[in-house]
Amino acid sequence: MTSVDLVFQSYGRCCRNDAFFAHFYEHFMASSDAIRERFRHTDMAAQRHLLRHGVMQLMLTARGMSDRKLRDLGHSHNRNNYDIKPEWYSLWEDALLKTIREHDPHYTPELREAWREVLKPGIDIIRGAY
Repeated sequence: MTSVDLVFQSYGRCCRNDAFFAHFYEHFMASSDAIRERFRHTDMAAQRHLLRHGVMQLMLTARGMSDRKLRDLGHSHNRNNYDIKPEWYSLWEDALLKTIREHDPHYTPELREAWREVLKPGIDIIRGAY
């Protein structure tokens, strides 16, 4: 089984619980005062919906689909738009992996590395647009 297949299955297990997305944002916002401030006036229900689709897009791109949506996301998050700092993506990834560890009963160190492998190319595209 490929890393992408393992990650798809893991994500499916995580998505069974809607609290997964809320817990992610709890972890992400706890990682930095600047990040917490960014979300102070955010519609978090809408943000959780965007997260669900964004993670899926990262996986689909890793599976070979066009990276256009990630490039668009990178543009919207660059210094001229939302101004999402490149170093914040590491905090985002750490928060996601922590949340996966809590919600996926099949989580292992090997699965964590599969997630990192699958996420890296897409995160690099988004971060690179800064």
